[in-house]
Amino acid sequence: MIALEDRRMLALNITTAKGSGASQRLACGVAGIDQRTLQRWNANEGLSKGDGRPQAVHPVPSHALSADERARLLSVANEPRFASVPPARIVPMLADEGVYLASESSFTRVLREQGQTTHRGRSKAPKAVRPPTTHIASAVRQVWCWDMTYLPAIVMGRWFHLYLILDLYSRKIVGWEVHDSDSSDHAVHLVRRTALAEGIAALPVKPVLHGDNGSTLKATTVLAMLNWLGIKPSYSRPRVSDDNAYSESLFRTAKYRPEFPAKGFADLEAARTWAAAFVHWYNVDHRHSGIRYVSPAQRHEGKDQTILAARHALYTKARELNPARWSGNTRNWSAVGAVTLNPERDCIVKQHSVDNDIQQMAA
Repeated sequence: MIALEDRRMLALNITTAKGSGASQRLACGVAGIDQRTLQRWNANEGLSKGDGRPQAVHPVPSHALSADERARLLSVANEPRFASVPPARIVPMLADEGVYLASESSFTRVLREQGQTTHRGRSKAPKAVRPPTTHIASAVRQVWCWDMTYLPAIVMGRWFHLYLILDLYSRKIVGWEVHDSDSSDHAVHLVRRTALAEGIAALPVKPVLHGDNGSTLKATTVLAMLNWLGIKPSYSRPRVSDDNAYSESLFRTAKYRPEFPAKGFADLEAARTWAAAFVHWYNVDHRHSGIRYVSPAQRHEGKDQTILAARHALYTKARELNPARWSGNTRNWSAVGAVTLNPERDCIVKQHSVDNDIQQMAA
């Protein structure tokens, strides 16, 4: 967009050059504008009033949200249950209730206009991750991730130890314990209890259990228990802290929850009570962004495809009722397929998907 003063200067220079015998087309080219642009300036008062686009009044699109729809959208977004939930999770939660108000982008746009999209919470800026060894899970109980993290006590220098085992495919926490010490005996007990709860003994192929290089998870007693259960251990690369990204992400989610006590836990019982509530929220109530905003428990039980199909049907019906608001396909509610832990190359994941499809067709 060329300012009025610059327009007049360019037109004067072109007129001067033309008066000296130069071609108007070539003079416009040297000035950096098209000859038709100069003609339009002269015909539409472009050299006296300037560009009228900034002051132009644009008509409201016929398919835009009405005032009542925007008011209802804001009212729903400010309900107590959605007070700290972004539009990316509000939309699928409403879809599960059979309610469609607007798309995620419309939610975001309306909330931004009202100044309600500012960042909340104590989270830090994300960091880039480095991908090493590949593990692929195409169903539950194929790949598990586990780790231990410290929970602060109100007494300075004292910590409680939270052990978690996560199913990579469903993101469900399948095993957890909190203790007041870090011991390989705790890890052995957790692995054995989780294997019994998940029915690992009846599986023809036992899961892979991926963890870091901590001394507790690599202890001889732990390896002996894994060997007895038939579970194959997997460990991160030496001196690399991001090979177990799913467990680290889970711990970050836990410690930035509003219920997490910033000043620490009073005792071991308080830490276990909080951990039990967090695991229930994460498995049952939490809509996970990595699995199309269904809960880990729903995906673990195989209910995610039915839920996602109902969402797709709801969106299809909403587009049929008001097609002018949809410029393309509806939101992608297809079920997430295989999940990879630290993918080395895309070709490995693609080849695994092809082999898995061939096995299913043969079956």
